[in-house]
Amino acid sequence: MRDDERMRYRVRVKPGSRKGPLVETGDDGLLVVHVRERAVDGAANEAAVAALAAHLGVARREVRIVTGHSARVKTVEVTEP
Repeated sequence: MRDDERMRYRVRVKPGSRKGPLVETGDDGLLVVHVRERAVDGAANEAAVAALAAHLGVARREVRIVTGHSARVKTVEVTEP
């Protein structure tokens, strides 16, 4: 796989949001991912991955969290098919 087939995004996850699932661009340029799931046992991370995949039009397996598994600001890598 070539490196240019992978894109990295900085995202801010907002768990427990009534707006979720929703992806929008914040004032600081980060993607803001609103999810209904709480940050318990990785539920918010899984929901964020699913919301990002749907927003970007890729399969869920093409999106993975690289850094920030326990933080609200994360680096996410997307593999373009």
